[in-house]
Amino acid sequence: MRATILTLSGILIVAGVVAGGYLLSLANSFDSKSETITEAFPAETARPAVQETASDATNILLLGSDERGGSGETENLVGVPNAGRADSMMLVHIPGNREGVYAASLMRDMWVGVPDRGEHKLNAAYSFGGVPLTVQTVESLLDTRIDHVASIDMEGFEGLTDAIGGVDINVPIAFEPRHLDGHFFEEGAQHMNGEQALAFVRERYAFKDGDYQRVRNQQLFVKAVLGKLLDRDTLTNPGRVASVVDSLSPYVGVDNSLNAAKLAQLGVGLSGVRKDDLHFFTLPTAGVGRSADGQSIVLPDTEAIDALGEALSTDEVAAYMAANDL
Repeated sequence: MRATILTLSGILIVAGVVAGGYLLSLANSFDSKSETITEAFPAETARPAVQETASDATNILLLGSDERGGSGETENLVGVPNAGRADSMMLVHIPGNREGVYAASLMRDMWVGVPDRGEHKLNAAYSFGGVPLTVQTVESLLDTRIDHVASIDMEGFEGLTDAIGGVDINVPIAFEPRHLDGHFFEEGAQHMNGEQALAFVRERYAFKDGDYQRVRNQQLFVKAVLGKLLDRDTLTNPGRVASVVDSLSPYVGVDNSLNAAKLAQLGVGLSGVRKDDLHFFTLPTAGVGRSADGQSIVLPDTEAIDALGEALSTDEVAAYMAANDL
């Protein structure tokens, strides 16, 4: 799966639809069909302290994998059978006042310190230590505690997109996808079914800036999906809600504490959130470069990342985005 998922707000998707009602049957469906990441977090001694100033906020790390052709499809995520290596990450911040959702895409090739392993690309943490080391790496990068973890396989988004009747996306750059023969994405607004949406969010080779544009496309996709899920016509349609949960659940892995009951609790708090309250941005970078051993890497903007970490720790992400014109 790509950086959407991120991309991806699969957790928020489930939270939103569960909050729409039909709790018991949906909870049973989600809990029985989704996977549990049995080892999601590092040792407590290796984690940042809980920040009292942000104790009501929630941070969720979304890990994306792509079994149908990801960059490391033979490397399984700990606790999630056949999930493949994560090709993307998104940190979702839900503020204590529950008045919005803030999602930061983390570039998978960002050059960071992996605890006890030295400097590597961010997604190398999966290969070295699975989900726990990935969580520890992101927590170390931002000096911020992660409350929950979810892994989502990109294939699930094809079924999800079809379950909600497709999505409307304003394509910023025209391109021919490598993953959908004979199709061409024109620039401008267009309706996409599941197969087309999957090709849209997977593509990176068609763009001059590669993963950067892919991340932006995935953010557009996630916002379109969430906007439709949060629409009253979806939340008041029992059949559509059940179809969404059934379509996505088999492709989702969650930590032990992120079950349907917790998602419902989050969803209730977010019941007033709509599409305009969803805010997406990319963890600040300082361009591209090469590592000492010749790898093509994304350079972190250390100062900006430190400022974001402080904003997360004080539950002031909205102010951070405003100050940085994000």
